[in-house]
Amino acid sequence: MRVMIISTDYGPFLRSLYDGNSLFARIVNRHLSLRRLSYDEQLRRRNDTLFAGSDFYSRNFRALGHEAWEFHVNNGPLQTTWLKENNQKVGKRPAAFSPLRSPIRPSNVDLEEIIVRQARDIAPDVILNQAVSEVESRVLERLRPYCKLIAGQIASPFPERETYSAYDVMLSSLPNFVEYYRGRGLAAERNLLGFEPAVLDHVKVSESDVPLSFVGSITSDHATRFEMINRLVRETDIKIWGRLVSVPRLSPIMARYQGEAWGADMFRVLGRSKITINQHIDIAKNYANNMRLFEATGMGSLLITDWKDNIAELFEPGKEVVCYKSTDECLELIKYYSTHEEERAAIAAAGQRRTLQSHSYAQVVADQVDIFSRYLAAKSR
Repeated sequence: MRVMIISTDYGPFLRSLYDGNSLFARIVNRHLSLRRLSYDEQLRRRNDTLFAGSDFYSRNFRALGHEAWEFHVNNGPLQTTWLKENNQKVGKRPAAFSPLRSPIRPSNVDLEEIIVRQARDIAPDVILNQAVSEVESRVLERLRPYCKLIAGQIASPFPERETYSAYDVMLSSLPNFVEYYRGRGLAAERNLLGFEPAVLDHVKVSESDVPLSFVGSITSDHATRFEMINRLVRETDIKIWGRLVSVPRLSPIMARYQGEAWGADMFRVLGRSKITINQHIDIAKNYANNMRLFEATGMGSLLITDWKDNIAELFEPGKEVVCYKSTDECLELIKYYSTHEEERAAIAAAGQRRTLQSHSYAQVVADQVDIFSRYLAAKSR
């Protein structure tokens, strides 16, 4: 099976990687402009950050004997380097034409056309679009002649403007999203998220020196989360890493805010945390399945997460993770496990074992292979 994976990267991450003056950027670039390097070297350095899944999907497809390529299609420098190395040229298009555009220079190149060229060159059996909001069906229809199956993968707010006309199947880690797409007349399958065990080889943590952490976004989509974190800040010693949007400057949250943590830095924070708090985005409704479940347990932190109807399908509550049903209960659990170290460590260790055994990207990708094989077989009949 030949798989082309389409994804996009977070704008501030790309700006830091290519243009930033931070220590992070200097280390990655090694004082040499990343734009001047080969496509493979730029991709390697991007993946070495462990940001946003790194190459976890493609490496596990390859481990299972398949061919796989990941294209970060809003990365202007990376995509234009691919063009140059393949002796191809494309025109320029106004940025307002498409939701797909590079947040860093060059930002006016026709990124949609580059995707078409890449699909034509690879001729994949499957195109897996993990950038549903940016790479629309009208673009995917242009890729249709070069592939056999087009799948979308999404576990965040679905773009209502999208027609989904190009997709043969949609994948989501959330059951309510699966039902949403089926209700629109699309084939849809559940595919969980996971943790890559190789992260433990790259991110070494010497001590658990963060008693309590929260790592994640606080935005207008997280109204319930904002209220809870605001109270935890007042009543615990919690430290906060992540993306803050529309949080008032005078909010007590800002006093505990440590900045954004991407990739390896994010994994390191979780590994240093004795206890970390998880709270699902409101659109998840009564279902558990966000990245933090697996990243936190995979790094060996005790995860205190909000109770969801399906949590027992993923972890054994009280044995592998700890669950709360209210902010009051969350505070009680924090207090208890902050003073019962042996119990905390035992649950954290059990949660890590469960993630490594049952929720690795090897299993996530094996499930995708099964789904794609079934749909390819059905199309060939």
